Amino acid sequence: MTNEIVIAQTTSDNEDQAKALARGAVESKLAAGVHIDAPITAFYWWKGKVETAHEWRISYMTTTDRLPALEAWLHEKHPYDVPQWITLPVTGGSEAYLSWVVAETARD
Repeated sequence: MTNEIVIAQTTSDNEDQAKALARGAVESKLAAGVHIDAPITAFYWWKGKVETAHEWRISYMTTTDRLPALEAWLHEKHPYDVPQWITLPVTGGSEAYLSWVVAETARD
């Protein structure tokens, strides 16, 4: 397989926004699939104080080839000033699933 598979993650404080960020990435073929986790509680430093929020974690299944375009798209669409953006390498998995991710994110 020529493309490596990655899981890229961000969060949103709004479920509808999380769904829009998920659907838009799949419709744009930037991600083969997206999972949205149920609300989680986040604690973080922001502007000198500790904040608490309920957020939805959004996990994108994509390839290293599509990752730069997905990141650019996400930063354009995301309402946060500094959205979480991390990537996790996929070091193994079902060959059929990994091939599906590559096929679904192939550029037209």
